[in-house]
Amino acid sequence: MNLQWKNLNLSPETRSALKELKFKQMTPVQASCIPLFLQNKDVAVEAVTGSGKTLAFVIPIIEKLLRIKNEIRKKDVPAIIITPTRELAIQISNVLEIFLKYAPFSKLLFVGGTSTEKNIKDFSENGGNILIVTPGRFIELFKQIEGLRSSVKAAEILILDEADRLLEMGFEVSINTILEYLPKQRRTGLFSATQTKQVEDLIRAGLRNPVQIKVTEKHSKENVPDTLSNYYCLVDASKKFNQLIALLKMHAKSKILVFFSTCAAVDYFYPLIQHLLPKQKILSIHSKKGNRFNSFEQFGKEVSAVLLCTDVMARGVDIPKIDWVIQYDPPTSASNFIHRAGRTARIGNYGSSLILLLPSEESYIKFLKINQKVELERQDCIEAVNLLNKVRKFSKADRAIYERAIRAYVSFVRAYSKHECNVIFNVNELDFGGLAYSFGLLHLPSMPELRKTTVVNFEPVEMDYQSIKFKDKLREKARQTRLLNGTQKTKKKIKNEKTEAWSKKKEKKIKKLKRKEEKEKKRKRKLDETEVDELNDDFKQLKKLKKRKITLEEFDNQFIS
Repeated sequence: MNLQWKNLNLSPETRSALKELKFKQMTPVQASCIPLFLQNKDVAVEAVTGSGKTLAFVIPIIEKLLRIKNEIRKKDVPAIIITPTRELAIQISNVLEIFLKYAPFSKLLFVGGTSTEKNIKDFSENGGNILIVTPGRFIELFKQIEGLRSSVKAAEILILDEADRLLEMGFEVSINTILEYLPKQRRTGLFSATQTKQVEDLIRAGLRNPVQIKVTEKHSKENVPDTLSNYYCLVDASKKFNQLIALLKMHAKSKILVFFSTCAAVDYFYPLIQHLLPKQKILSIHSKKGNRFNSFEQFGKEVSAVLLCTDVMARGVDIPKIDWVIQYDPPTSASNFIHRAGRTARIGNYGSSLILLLPSEESYIKFLKINQKVELERQDCIEAVNLLNKVRKFSKADRAIYERAIRAYVSFVRAYSKHECNVIFNVNELDFGGLAYSFGLLHLPSMPELRKTTVVNFEPVEMDYQSIKFKDKLREKARQTRLLNGTQKTKKKIKNEKTEAWSKKKEKKIKKLKRKEEKEKKRKRKLDETEVDELNDDFKQLKKLKKRKITLEEFDNQFIS
């Protein structure tokens, strides 16, 4: 396969952008996809993570628009890129920004977490030839922006990026609605890391005679790049947080992505790690929404930093030169392990990934080898200082941290109980005590999951937990007012009521809905059967009337009765 850019008949504008980006040659997915797209063919591309899929559709968009630039009006939207997350949308927008320095087109970013009023104003005043959107926000703006439906009738190219993730996140209905607004005579590119039945259905519905492209690493039997080193470390539940801090200290000059299973865990550990590692740049993707974009962009610019996140960052996001991916909590699915690890070692760069597992979870290594064709090398735990007494002091000093710790612990247990591989990640085998200690809890929370379990490896701190105050004076004042008004008594009453595990509550709710549906079906079936019987009787009477076996008066009486 020839990977030289000169083999493509690209415009001077595109060549200038590639020169600025310092991409000397194509990746295999770009070499396979770009020529076909430029020949006006639909493409369905399956490629390993970090293979350079973004340029594989950005370049054809620019080239296509340059060919028809004299026909494009201000409010026309000849190109639409749909992505599952705002982070991925921002990343694509940043890449496009470089190409649009040399090409005379406008772009707009329509994603959640931004002002719809600003989106409406920007489009109404300036238009947007290339729209980078998340499905929910795009559907919302179809209803609010006058003229958007007519503008997208000019669509020449539609890109569905991370299509498998779009469908996993429940956007199938939104995508089908968007497809109805777009012209049939368009070119469509579908890009994904995995091929599922849902993706195949979408290919049939949204693409016209597509060329199917599957790009894998040459000489690689694994689903990950050859430049990625995968490690695992077995660590006791009570020592897990200490081990994380020790690892971050050891790689202080590296750019590191740390994955947690829940937003509540990120929200809790973020300020703690900042306190414990004051000399390192610690960022969080799940702080207030207003700062989410800033954290993402800032991390991309840093040479060495730590970004705490959840699986929202596991797919498609291409942050330059990440050295390490640390999976503090196990991913919810085996494929997500690949996507998380794939944030490093992208486009020929070298990188390392490490997952921290409990001793009871060691069989996950064999599972990944069979299920995802990924082999992991064992790495011994490094010597770590016990910082958990210090963490407990933070909880004692600020009620906000105390409450966040409990929420983080509860959310982890709940997420763990729903793991798709529950034979390996069995909630009943969790070391609840060791885990609580590693979260720096002062006491165990009142949880249904803990009631039938003998908890070991945990000593609660003996103190009056109500005496812990918020550092924020306004929050503390509000809490004291609630206490005076007897809110605490109400809470106690609620606490004493019989409660169930969250996972069981959800199951009961689903069963209840199913029973309701079955009941409704039975009722309708009963009605249908009664109606059919009545129609049969009426038909019999009509036949008797025609054969003059009964009079018209007798027929009328029978029909009325």
